[in-house]
Amino acid sequence: MATDEEWSIQQIAKLAGTTSRTLRHYDDIGLLAPSSVGHNGYRYYDQAALVRLQRILLLRELGLGLPQIAEVMQRETGEVPALEAHLSWLRQEQDRLARQIASVETTINAVRGGERLMAENMFDGFDHTQYKEEVEERWGRKAYADSDRWWRSMSADEKAAWQQRVSDLGRDWIAAAEAGIAPDSDEAQALAKRHVEWLTGIPGTPAASAGAATGGDVKGYVLGLGEMYVADPRFGANYATSQGGTHGAEFVRDALRVYAEANL
Repeated sequence: MATDEEWSIQQIAKLAGTTSRTLRHYDDIGLLAPSSVGHNGYRYYDQAALVRLQRILLLRELGLGLPQIAEVMQRETGEVPALEAHLSWLRQEQDRLARQIASVETTINAVRGGERLMAENMFDGFDHTQYKEEVEERWGRKAYADSDRWWRSMSADEKAAWQQRVSDLGRDWIAAAEAGIAPDSDEAQALAKRHVEWLTGIPGTPAASAGAATGGDVKGYVLGLGEMYVADPRFGANYATSQGGTHGAEFVRDALRVYAEANL
């Protein structure tokens, strides 16, 4: 492929599964400029522009809004290192999802066939240790050790019940966000209360020390988590709504902020 090859905006829109209007919007906000503009006003894009568009679309699929994408891309110093880092993350997710699929398929087949469930195989891919280094960096080694000990001490049924609780909470947050209710409404605040109660039940986090004599900064922890849900696509994806972007995560953050200010 020649390095000076360019594609029209219509070609790129079709190839990328987007629209010319979207690409023009990306240009208007300074996110993706065309490599050249013809005398007729048509926009054209070269290889460098295509690489940048690929990164934009990858970040969008992670749930980031356009302002967050712009911030991420401004911080990155090179296209290839950024794509390599993203590729590494995608491969990790691919492996994790493949293990989850195999685990769930095994469970379905065992239940259908009336076979004995193998507890040690049921949670492959549901790896709570994947954030070990991050937890230790944020809250210390003891925090991770306490939560890890707590998780490993639970039976398969207890782990399944805990995961169901997390799933139900996420589902209810998404439903509330899509319903368009206000973050300070009674319904949203009831969800925020459930969320904080869930957090206080996880050993090793600052929220677990709520009410303790030495109590940590529970309010700061909850507010910080709310901001992280919006800023970090790994967590924001748990609250992704049909509107896309970070709408769901922003709703959770705002509701938690109202609750924290009033109750923590």
